[in-house]
Amino acid sequence: MPLTFELCPGRMIGGDHPCFVIAEIGQNHQGDIEIAKKMIKMAKDCGADCAKFQKSELEHKFNKGALERPYKTKNSWGDTYGEHKRHLEFSHEQYRELQKYAKEVGIFFTASGMDEMAVEFLHEINVPFIKVASGDTNNFPYLEMVAKKGRPMVVSTGMQSMETIRRAYKTVKDHNHNFAILQCTSTYPLEPQDVNLRVIAKYQKEFPDIPIGYSGHESGIIISVAAVAMGAKVVERHVTLDKTWRGSDHAGSLEPSELAEMIRSIRLVELALGTGIKTRLPCEEPFHRKLGKSVVAKVKIPKGTVLSPDMLAVKVAEPMGVAAEDIFQLVGKTVTEDVGEDESITPEVVDGL
Repeated sequence: MPLTFELCPGRMIGGDHPCFVIAEIGQNHQGDIEIAKKMIKMAKDCGADCAKFQKSELEHKFNKGALERPYKTKNSWGDTYGEHKRHLEFSHEQYRELQKYAKEVGIFFTASGMDEMAVEFLHEINVPFIKVASGDTNNFPYLEMVAKKGRPMVVSTGMQSMETIRRAYKTVKDHNHNFAILQCTSTYPLEPQDVNLRVIAKYQKEFPDIPIGYSGHESGIIISVAAVAMGAKVVERHVTLDKTWRGSDHAGSLEPSELAEMIRSIRLVELALGTGIKTRLPCEEPFHRKLGKSVVAKVKIPKGTVLSPDMLAVKVAEPMGVAAEDIFQLVGKTVTEDVGEDESITPEVVDGL
């Protein structure tokens, strides 16, 4: 199958297509739909391709004990983990409102489906692709269920082993060819020594028929830009309006100026990557004409002389003579005119060149 596919309507990823940038709003909206809308608009203004949230049906994602677990930290929105998560969880109607707003703004909208019922809802509202969070990449019944929906998928791989990723790849591939895998380390914020960008190359070798990307939780933008230089075709970064807000994700998120600069840098790197074909470019011609070296006569060479290496030198010359790299092609050839010492040897004065 091809390495490229349509992730969103009219937007291909993989191959030579531009890196697809996902602004992960997640739950950094503080449970406030108006803040969520501001973040969608911010993602659009900064140049992101997609604004992404996290959708959970809490009783399907967590058991009763997990929801009733005390949760009293500086990031808590309630006394228990369930109260905390309910504060941050938008309703179905609110999701439809956000989806409508994203369409008005002109940015793709989707979410991570954090459990099977959340995926059913996202499928119902016709999101362009489903994001699989790292915590579900070893949840093979879930992966199969999502793959069978037929929507494109983006799969993060934090907390997983290579063998698990191989199994996840096969599970999805058996039902759905349109998916990408992202290298990810699941901690917030992520320290550089734990990023492991070389896994991108490992994934590219192991899974050559799908696009590979990067989901980052580090501070700053340099590592994410480096991932694109290494071939990442999708980059996902958490975003926030204020890193000091309550919530564990904010510290590893990008504020608007950082997101905009990351996307500008990604596009610059993509431009700089070029075609991979090494040749003299049109922009180099003026310099080549000025300082490019060619073959000159080391000594005076009379008409009819058979050229030998000791007669030839390479210099910056006017006019430009035979290209320096072709000097050995001159050996054994006969000059058809007199050539003075230090004069250019041009193709016109060499027989059979």
